[in-house]
Amino acid sequence: MFKKMIFVLVALATLSFVSSVEAAVGCKKFSFAGSYTRPQLNFDVFGDGSVTHSFVFQLNLHSDGTATQYWTGADDYIINAGTGSPWIGSWKCRDDGKLVVTLITANYTPVAPGSNPNVGAADIRLIHHFRTTYLFSVDSENTLTRVQVRSRTYGPNDDPTDPAGGTLGTLSTTTETYTRLGASDADLLAP
Repeated sequence: MFKKMIFVLVALATLSFVSSVEAAVGCKKFSFAGSYTRPQLNFDVFGDGSVTHSFVFQLNLHSDGTATQYWTGADDYIINAGTGSPWIGSWKCRDDGKLVVTLITANYTPVAPGSNPNVGAADIRLIHHFRTTYLFSVDSENTLTRVQVRSRTYGPNDDPTDPAGGTLGTLSTTTETYTRLGASDADLLAP
C-alpha cells in the first residue's frame, strides 16, 4: 500500500511538472521586460509625397507592470501637423502566454492664427484621447509581434480612463514586429 501511494505521488508530481513546463510559453517563458523598437520607414508626413521621414515607435515594458510608448514622429512639424503625448499604461501576461498592453495617449491639432482671441498664432489644442489595447505574441526574449490592436477614441471632454467609454474602433490584425533595443559597447570599441 505504501509503495502504491509513493508511486501515485511521484506520478502526480511528474504530471504536474510536465504540465507546468508545457504551459511556459510566450510571456510566461521569456523575460521580456525592457525596451523595444519598431521602425516606421519612409512615412509620408503630409500625405502628398512632399515630405517623407523615418520614425521609430519606442515601447518600454517595465518590470512593475507599467508601460510607455513614444513615437518619434510626434514632434515633427508640431505647428503644421499637431502632435501627440507619449502613450502611458500597463501590461499583463495572459494565461495563453500572449502579452496585453493598454496605453492612453492624447492628440493635438494646430490652432489657426486669429481663430480664437485667447490663443496665440502658433499653438495647438487637444482634439481627442486614444485608449489603445495591443495583443503581442512574445516570440523570444528579444522579439514581440503585435497580432491585434484596437482603440477607443474619446472627445476632449470625455474620460479616457473609462474602459467602456468613447467610441470603439475596428480591430486590426496587421502584424508588426518590435525588437529589443540591446545595449552594446561596439561603437565605443571601434577604432
